[in-house]
Amino acid sequence: MTSVVIQEHPVADAGSGLYGVTAGPDGALWFTLAHSGQVGRVVPGEQPTTYPVDPAGQPTIIVPGPDGALWFTESRAHRISRITTDGETTRFAVPSRDGGPYGIAPGPDGALWFTEMNADRVGRITTDGEVTEFPLPVTGAYPSAITAGPDDAMWFTMNQANAVGRIGTDGTVTTFPLPTEAAAPVGITAGPDAALWFVEIAAGQIGRITPDGTIDEFALPDRAGRPHAITTSGSGDLWFTEWAGNRVGSITTTGTITVHDLPTPRCEPHGIALGPDGDLWAALENGILARIGTAGR
Repeated sequence: MTSVVIQEHPVADAGSGLYGVTAGPDGALWFTLAHSGQVGRVVPGEQPTTYPVDPAGQPTIIVPGPDGALWFTESRAHRISRITTDGETTRFAVPSRDGGPYGIAPGPDGALWFTEMNADRVGRITTDGEVTEFPLPVTGAYPSAITAGPDDAMWFTMNQANAVGRIGTDGTVTTFPLPTEAAAPVGITAGPDAALWFVEIAAGQIGRITPDGTIDEFALPDRAGRPHAITTSGSGDLWFTEWAGNRVGSITTTGTITVHDLPTPRCEPHGIALGPDGDLWAALENGILARIGTAGR
């Protein structure tokens, strides 16, 4: 059995609110600091660099765009923003008043798609900043994370509607209610098995949904762990964070779950992503990026 090794790499002050993390096109990790309103960049093993965005903007999810830049949401400033690999930032306001953009992901159409938590909408933004919004058929849904699916559509969680949604590039929305009541789904990612995988923060479960809407749920060993984010690894399984459980975990496509305690207590893990080095990296709210590798690497 492969031994998992977790190493801690401080990149920010504990009060900065380290939140999202992704691999950039430049061989670096990029991360958001929600409380201090900054975006950061670090090459594993080197010193981080931070770029000011907006002290009150609350940058949250960050992803690589199709244009060689990074794109991120500013939930309190109600903007979608772009930052180049040399730190130049451009900001685009969303049309909905107080929309609260949160999740963002590149789509199959060369644009980026995002959720608006407070407006019950999913948005699309081109790389030159043109925004289109699509209303959801549910009020108070609180759409959260979003990802591209295997079917040339975008899939997203509806945290308060207890459902997963699908939106085609033509704006057609389909919703799939979850079997477990009040599960409150958050993170979602495309799996290695042509399905979508998501976490249920209130139910302590990992969910799987196929493009035809078939849903399976897998209970965590600690149902109070509050899983938050999920991503696909490079080895055929998926990894997730447990915000309250102070853990990261993996799940195979057949549903076998393994969890690992993080070294520092009460570090509150949020985002997780596959890094440029082939290891998983988790963003901990205490200002640390946790590298999740295997013995011998």
